[in-house]
Amino acid sequence: MKSCIHIIGLVIMCWQSLEAQPGYELLKDVDKLDIPFEFSNNLILVNVVFQGIFPLKFIFDTGAEHSILSKSSITDVLGIPYEREFKIYGSDMKTELTAYLIRGIHLKIETMVAPSNTMLVLKEDYFNFDELVGFNVDGIIGADMFKGLIVKINYEKKLITLMKNKSVKKATEGMQAIPIRVEKNKPYLSTVVQTQGDSTVNVKLLLDTGAMLSLLLNSDSHPGLKPPTNAVQGNIGAGLGGFLTGHLGRVASLQMGAFQCQEVLTNFQTATFDMDTVLLRNRNGVIGNEVLSRFEVIIDYPAQKLYLKPNRRFLEKFEFDKSGLVVIATDYQLSKFLVHSVIPGSPAELAGIKAGDEIKRINFAIASLMNLKGINATMRKKEGKKIVLVVKRDGKRMKFEFRLRKLI
Repeated sequence: MKSCIHIIGLVIMCWQSLEAQPGYELLKDVDKLDIPFEFSNNLILVNVVFQGIFPLKFIFDTGAEHSILSKSSITDVLGIPYEREFKIYGSDMKTELTAYLIRGIHLKIETMVAPSNTMLVLKEDYFNFDELVGFNVDGIIGADMFKGLIVKINYEKKLITLMKNKSVKKATEGMQAIPIRVEKNKPYLSTVVQTQGDSTVNVKLLLDTGAMLSLLLNSDSHPGLKPPTNAVQGNIGAGLGGFLTGHLGRVASLQMGAFQCQEVLTNFQTATFDMDTVLLRNRNGVIGNEVLSRFEVIIDYPAQKLYLKPNRRFLEKFEFDKSGLVVIATDYQLSKFLVHSVIPGSPAELAGIKAGDEIKRINFAIASLMNLKGINATMRKKEGKKIVLVVKRDGKRMKFEFRLRKLI
């Protein structure tokens, strides 16, 4: 199953404005700057050199207000002092976590040099990106790095282009302009979703390149956003502090300007009594990379406009896992694979597979020689395909068989 990470921007409880280097300072000598990226597991990953020493990998995240270093071991090794402590909420809107403020951080992203940055450092790696995506991820490049600029994301060429205003006219030729709102450096699109019950709902959605999912809807934010009757219950994603629970289903369509995405996989998150829903800032949900990557995208932060042009993936179906397994990668080399959870009533659950099982073989291939992306891809193959799993449980090897089946 695709690990649907939903990274909600940090909300600082004891709020103090964090100073950040304006985006224009990064382009003071040029009109635009290209940054190549790796697109893996629906995440935009850029190479970052931290303090001129550590080569790291960060997520390029329009849904995060601030840049974040998720591994405090790096600042500990370099002896970087923490200026103050912040309390922050996790993605579940109820768990209180700890982060520290650091200043004067030198970052080099390809040819772009940002010599003095303010960042947050997590006390612990609350994201656990590595387990969820199967490769090392060290943090997030948030909007504080590129605010005041025009950001173009070409998913096919795997290229981010940062531009000043004078470059936007040529760059947006042949693209549709859509008004957006930029609030606390984060872009929001007001649009329409049509539910499976044919209800049309006006929604305010965060454009979030830090989310691996297609669409997340906060089902309590509007009466028309309840999960469909055929939705399955389980982990709808993961973010700061751990996995999020809810329902997985589809909406009939999501409007993106003049373009319409059909039968969109949707994660429905329902608020509980102990959640602080004020943190949603009146939004109804999130549009993630599984939708955004079907377009060439330009976010014009100063003019508050979104430009879209469909690419070759636009008409592809939104595929979902057909096994019911949520698998994570563990150990130092991320080559040990554990079943994190199993969707009730799914083929894997009915076959007897349980959370905590260590996957040793998949269809007679040795699991440790695979990667998490390959395992997830196997579980999304055509309906009816036979899957043979050998797992280790309580020190014993056990063999299970099931056939993939459409769950949503």
